[in-house]
Amino acid sequence: MAKRILALFDVDGTLTVPRKTASKQTLDFLQELRKVVKVGIVGGSDLVKIQEQLGDNVLTAYDYVFSENGLVAHKGGEQIAVQSLKVHLGEDKLKRFINFVLHYIADLDIPIKRGTFIEFRNGMLNVSPIGRNCSQEERDAFEVFDKEAGVRPKMVEVLRKEFAEYNLTYSIGGQISFDVFPQGWDKTYCLRFVEGDFDEIHFFGDKTFPGGNDYEIFMSEKTVGHTVTSPADTEKQCTEAFLSQ
Repeated sequence: MAKRILALFDVDGTLTVPRKTASKQTLDFLQELRKVVKVGIVGGSDLVKIQEQLGDNVLTAYDYVFSENGLVAHKGGEQIAVQSLKVHLGEDKLKRFINFVLHYIADLDIPIKRGTFIEFRNGMLNVSPIGRNCSQEERDAFEVFDKEAGVRPKMVEVLRKEFAEYNLTYSIGGQISFDVFPQGWDKTYCLRFVEGDFDEIHFFGDKTFPGGNDYEIFMSEKTVGHTVTSPADTEKQCTEAFLSQ
């Protein structure tokens, strides 16, 4: 009997250039791949952003779509689960955390700041020192600046100490932000919806290093992890793994 295989894909840096839309070539390739294995998407962003990048039909174009690391889960176009950070933490803890972050960013000396420094999602907070309203050029410039100045890693360390009792995980991804969520609510969260249905679960992601938002699922004993460097590399590795048999 043929193995039941699921290929799970990160979005930014894996299927798309960060925050850009996927190319027709990548989208066509994924549909060809679906003829051989089941295909799932697992992104840290909310469903709206994933739809912007992979198409409005994303829920029906793939077998599984896990937005916000799987805290909002869809199978076969139907929502099967949703988790709430607000309920989990409670308003008082949430307010204290948000107030601290906003004060920290207000005192942060970086070249530019724009707007939307905290984005509240169902299962996580997305924190951006520069603000998510920045342009693509400003994103690119901040990414370069952050690699030298370590703005995000330093901020994460401060938050880890200040809110140690909250048991939160901090995950740096993309160019300008990091995600904050309860321990265990990383991308491994989505595996609970699929682990019993497949003989092999392959995960493809670009930020598979410690602290990256693909690290936990990449390292999980429940997955076969693949580190990729671009959409083209993802296609190459998938071809070798599944289509060259």
